[in-house]
Amino acid sequence: MAVNAEIAVKNLHPLEVRIILGFGPTDELSVERVERDLAFRAGNGNQALSWLSLKALIREVRRETAVFYELTGLGREWQTRGSPEERIIEAVRIEPLTLPEISRRLGLDGKDAGSAFGALSKLGALGMDAEKRVFLSLNDEDQKDGRPVRGAAWERLSVIRALLVKGAGGDTQDRHTDAAEGGAPLAEASLSAGEKAMMAGLAKKRGAGNAPFRLVERETVIYAFTEAYGPVRAALEAAGITGEEAGALTQDMLISGSWKGRTFRAFNVNVPPTRLAVGRTNPYAQFLENVKDKLVSLGFEEFDGPLVETEFWNSDALFMPQFHSARDIHDVYRIAVPERAKSLAEPWLSRVAAAHENGGDTGSRGWNYAFDRDFTHRLILRSQGTVMSAKTLPHAKIPGKYFGMLRCFRYDQVDATHLPDFYQTEGIVLGEEVNLRTLLGMRDMFAREVAGAKEVKYVPGYFPFTEPSVEVHIRHPVLGWFELGGSGIFRPEVTESLGVHVPVAAWGIGIDRMALMALGLNDLRELFSYDLEHVRLRRVR
Repeated sequence: MAVNAEIAVKNLHPLEVRIILGFGPTDELSVERVERDLAFRAGNGNQALSWLSLKALIREVRRETAVFYELTGLGREWQTRGSPEERIIEAVRIEPLTLPEISRRLGLDGKDAGSAFGALSKLGALGMDAEKRVFLSLNDEDQKDGRPVRGAAWERLSVIRALLVKGAGGDTQDRHTDAAEGGAPLAEASLSAGEKAMMAGLAKKRGAGNAPFRLVERETVIYAFTEAYGPVRAALEAAGITGEEAGALTQDMLISGSWKGRTFRAFNVNVPPTRLAVGRTNPYAQFLENVKDKLVSLGFEEFDGPLVETEFWNSDALFMPQFHSARDIHDVYRIAVPERAKSLAEPWLSRVAAAHENGGDTGSRGWNYAFDRDFTHRLILRSQGTVMSAKTLPHAKIPGKYFGMLRCFRYDQVDATHLPDFYQTEGIVLGEEVNLRTLLGMRDMFAREVAGAKEVKYVPGYFPFTEPSVEVHIRHPVLGWFELGGSGIFRPEVTESLGVHVPVAAWGIGIDRMALMALGLNDLRELFSYDLEHVRLRRVR
């Protein structure tokens, strides 16, 4: 591909200019060589070569694979405290010790202590007596530089020590330019034959947590200049461009006067500015906060509770019979471990059980079945927000108003209006004057003011724990009519069993569905989209 030299010169970055002027037409380039010879910062070489490649000023000629060794966390420990072999020799130099004693005293794993002993005993440095105590099998003449090690054993320890020192940065010759946690990686090409043989037993390629060195294969890309190099270099020299031009006039330059005589880079006004992505609150999270603020401003107190609940609070306390179809395994998620709660609060357990069996003291005849006290301890993921309304009743103030934003779970077919993991806005209002009119007023406020619905209708409904029961439906411009939530007046079997003797209006709203209207969405799944641009465009209406 032909390159217009004049156009190329105008679009070259100073890093690219320095590479073109710093090397000859036959030189081969790599990231390591460029950063070393031109004193680039780490990463600048790769960046500049990528730009030159895109501009067809260089081309890839080959790739070379090299092996490097990085010091691991264990290796750094060896470098500081000594290898297991060094430490064992120092320990038994004082007195013979068994292998378990060596492990305890030196803090070594039994396997590591055994391996180190095996390697040194083969080289004649250590022995084991009849009492299985490890001893130093050397005499006073078998020493070198004051170290009680001889021959092959001394060579082995000295090579390991040399590798650890190099790995920690003690030897900077022929080292890779990338920084490593324990020092720059050692190039295999820089090791002697003996060091390579020793490293074969010290390094691992994968799972190197129990090895002092990690083996890493690095691929180096080699580049060469294309035929466009000559004209572009000539154009640079003719224009007097060196790559040292200043990119901006700074305050420090103005104060010191260093700008005088400096050459500045030409600005390309056609380059689009960098897009600034300002931090922003997630629109769904913002919507939830707005709903909370509205309820708190109306005098409601917020309640909350755990995601894992018992069948007792999730259903039994709400007068839902234990043979009800919603108890089926396909409608709730059961907890595998532990399966059941250890205990449930009294007297609520006994009073709820009586209400199910014969009505207790609620004035009802109950469901007329034997209440299963073992089943009621079963743990499940909360399937409805009303569970927190039930748990709040025994401690509620009268009159009082409570609400919660509660995450719930049901086994459900995922579609535009159903998710297996969803939020409900749950609330109760207690008081002597509370009635259905109170409830309908609250529901209308939610549907119109919070969800932003234009069309609202009320449909008779059925729930085991309320009578009368009302469903609120709203009309979505795309999805049509769908249920926003259920509501009603708690039955005496619920309130009397939990110690409340006044009417209680209760409601549960699918807050996710309200958000569809408020955020102008057509699918619940869009609330949890991973498309950040899509999320950023959403606003609460």
